[in-house]
Amino acid sequence: MFESVAPELILWPVAAHLALVVFLYVWLTAARAIAVSKGETAYNDFQFGDGDSLSAARVSRNLSNQFEAPVLFYALAAILFATDAVTPAQLALAWLFIAGRLAHTAVQTLTGNVRLRGQIFTINFLALIAMWALFLYSRLVQ
Repeated sequence: MFESVAPELILWPVAAHLALVVFLYVWLTAARAIAVSKGETAYNDFQFGDGDSLSAARVSRNLSNQFEAPVLFYALAAILFATDAVTPAQLALAWLFIAGRLAHTAVQTLTGNVRLRGQIFTINFLALIAMWALFLYSRLVQ
């Protein structure tokens, strides 16, 4: 159950999350640049060419969310890597966490569906807690 895999494999979900953060920074910068070019000082909302509006504030809030629960993910990924404790279960949970972060970003930035966002966050949180539980169990109980 706790057999190790190559510790470098945990870096792929970390890299995927970093790519998401970079993407959000680029998106937010572009959204604000568009708003400023239109003379808007608040730049909370901007329009796409087809008249669809999108809240730059949503993107900003989602970017802030990427530095909340994911901090616990980064800490554990570093510990797993450093202690050569990456297991197939840890890796699967890490990818589940990242898939959830991507889904959470899509729901928070593109919709106003708070209920769905909460459900996705719950999945993220449970994956993260399971990762920590597996690690702590393997170190403290076995």
